[in-house]
Amino acid sequence: MPDTHPLALPHLRLDGPESGIPLILGPSVGTSLAVWEPQLAALARTHRVLRWDLPGHGSTPAGLVPLDGTATVADLAALVLRAADGQGWETFAYAGISIGGAVGLHLATHHPERITSLAVVCSSARFGDPAAWHERAGLVRTQGTEAMVASRPGTWFAPAFATAPIARTLIDDLRAADPAGYAACCDALAAYDLRGALPTVAAPTLVVAGRDDPATPPAHAREIADAIPGASLLEIAGAAHLAGVEKPEAVTAALLAHFAPDPPPAATDASRHAAGMRVRRSVLGAAHVDRAIDRTTPFTARFQDFITRYAWGEIWTNDTLDRRTRSCVTLTALVAHGHEAELAMHVRAALTNGLTREKIGEVLLQTAVYCGVPAANAAFAVAQDVFDDLDSDD
Repeated sequence: MPDTHPLALPHLRLDGPESGIPLILGPSVGTSLAVWEPQLAALARTHRVLRWDLPGHGSTPAGLVPLDGTATVADLAALVLRAADGQGWETFAYAGISIGGAVGLHLATHHPERITSLAVVCSSARFGDPAAWHERAGLVRTQGTEAMVASRPGTWFAPAFATAPIARTLIDDLRAADPAGYAACCDALAAYDLRGALPTVAAPTLVVAGRDDPATPPAHAREIADAIPGASLLEIAGAAHLAGVEKPEAVTAALLAHFAPDPPPAATDASRHAAGMRVRRSVLGAAHVDRAIDRTTPFTARFQDFITRYAWGEIWTNDTLDRRTRSCVTLTALVAHGHEAELAMHVRAALTNGLTREKIGEVLLQTAVYCGVPAANAAFAVAQDVFDDLDSDD
């Protein structure tokens, strides 16, 4: 259900499989969630990606944060937490650009239990003199965001990149931004200073800097990376403030490596045996398996372990083929080799796996063509005996 709280973010974009690892992406001031388009397809292969717009940006109204000069990064972080709660995400990975990165650092220092992994892109623990941000907020409130347009290409991108289609799209986003929302974000940056809290960040952290970034120079990134225990630092040559847009390949590769899902634990004989026993009981029935276990002797124990681990724990557990298909294949192989005792067992298993009597008959009829009429004739007799036994039990 959508979050109808009056201070909930109304404009979210979700991409990637619903079962993917939760990942939230935060934008920079003046841009929309389109700033993450270069990384989206790659990240959404393994993650459920949530992108959000700042107040007054994109389709998000400005009034989700105070507009009287008192807005803070904590206000923005609270919106992100509400968005995560709306998805039912107790924990999530987070990546943010500029003010979006500041939101990530705030979450990692004030709500560490929510953040599993963090990436801070072209951001800072303090964005310079607060007076400069208050001055910018006042300028935008009186003259609109058009007052910022002329200076952004040289800040966001190298001059040669400013005519690229995505660069023009982001400049248009700046023009369309609500001046009150943009100014409130400036107020938030003026009040923001997390330098003293950085050593408390426990989430695995990647810090990315554009080597030619005039807004948050590499020294800002190094300050973050040096203070956060175990943090990694990557400087992107030839990139300005929106490094992920200007140099998408390098930033995408770094984020993919940082947010890569943990590999599944290596299978062991014990785990294969446990998985095989579950499938074996499901397919053949608990009573049959219990009888087989009860009949196990020291002489047959290794064989029972082998078929449980290998046949059931590696082959039948693989989901490349569904169980009905595996039953069809198994019936055919048993008919071909005349294994009538095993055939009776797997006729019952085929019924458990969803094959009807009619479909089992069709499989056996097919074996008459490829395995021979005598083999199929014997198989039909075995199957009929199984059906008769089941009917008599009823």
